[in-house]
Amino acid sequence: MTWKMLWWVVPFASPWMAWNLFLAAVPLGLSLVLVRSRQWPGVVQGAIALGLVAFLPNAPYVLTDLIHLVQEIQWNDSLLFNTLVLLPKYTLFVLLGFGAYVVAVLNVGHYLRLRQGGQFVVPAELALHGLSSLGVYLGRIERFNSWDLATHPGQIVQRVATDVLSQPALLFIGVGFGIITVLYGGLKSVVTALQLQHTYRQLLQHAPPPASSPPFQDVQLGG
Repeated sequence: MTWKMLWWVVPFASPWMAWNLFLAAVPLGLSLVLVRSRQWPGVVQGAIALGLVAFLPNAPYVLTDLIHLVQEIQWNDSLLFNTLVLLPKYTLFVLLGFGAYVVAVLNVGHYLRLRQGGQFVVPAELALHGLSSLGVYLGRIERFNSWDLATHPGQIVQRVATDVLSQPALLFIGVGFGIITVLYGGLKSVVTALQLQHTYRQLLQHAPPPASSPPFQDVQLGG
């Protein structure tokens, strides 16, 4: 395998993949800011939360980009190229994009717990899954972008009121909600385990060394 082929395995080698991964990273970055914004004014926290919700669907949106994998496999008849380049490339692409979604939603749950709202974590997760599946539909089918919420809000509301309530749209959103929920549940366990492992290692590094036993001393037996 040449270095050029190795480079093409990396999703960032494709401009559209790099752009979609950047959009997926935006809600991740906003979630990190949200966790650190507890002492900021409520208006600022609300604006960050709204921005996070607006951009969050870009992360699970990468799942729908697998249609391009099918197209590329159909266009390319090289089994070696498809196996060594295309499949690893799309696998890494989906893991990075959806992984950003998982960590972002976990950070929202952490933010709620810090504000004594632990009972709202699961409802918030389900709400975010639902809103994200709706956002994926608006992006993939209706071809809206996250910033259209600010530039063309009327068109989005009109489209939601007319097209989204149709049976095909509801089916798309429902299936998307199920896929996102299942994948999130699986990757959440993996991410949580990795976080616990990292925390455990940090505790071991900062733990004081165990007290050493006193050395044995010679015992003088009296005669």
